[in-house]
Amino acid sequence: MNDTAQPAVLLVEDDEAIALLLRFLLERLGCRVLAAGDGAQALAAIESGEVARLVLLDMVLPVHDGLTLLARLRSLPRWNGVPVIMLTGKSEQGLMDRALAAGADDFVQKPFDPAELVARLKPLLAPA
Repeated sequence: MNDTAQPAVLLVEDDEAIALLLRFLLERLGCRVLAAGDGAQALAAIESGEVARLVLLDMVLPVHDGLTLLARLRSLPRWNGVPVIMLTGKSEQGLMDRALAAGADDFVQKPFDPAELVARLKPLLAPA
């Protein structure tokens, strides 16, 4: 059963500790977390799963990287208006520029401040 009162967030993160922290923060914000631990799981969720209100997408993943997944997500009309926040431990400006050019809405550098991340997520999770 789909609880539409809770916004769904697609969380794509292969680091279990970071995924656990993000899940905790998202659930405290009242979200349902649709989790993918690698690029293959994320691609399956994008191709045939529920369209989320927001996507948190790690840049470096096993199987398919974040840029590949972002390109696929942006190629599907049903995902077009969904905000995507890229997560990365790399501070390379060129990588960030490529992600933003490919359709990412924001970029969060790891390690991140949980309070700052929550402040950035809240407006994106507000009902339309």
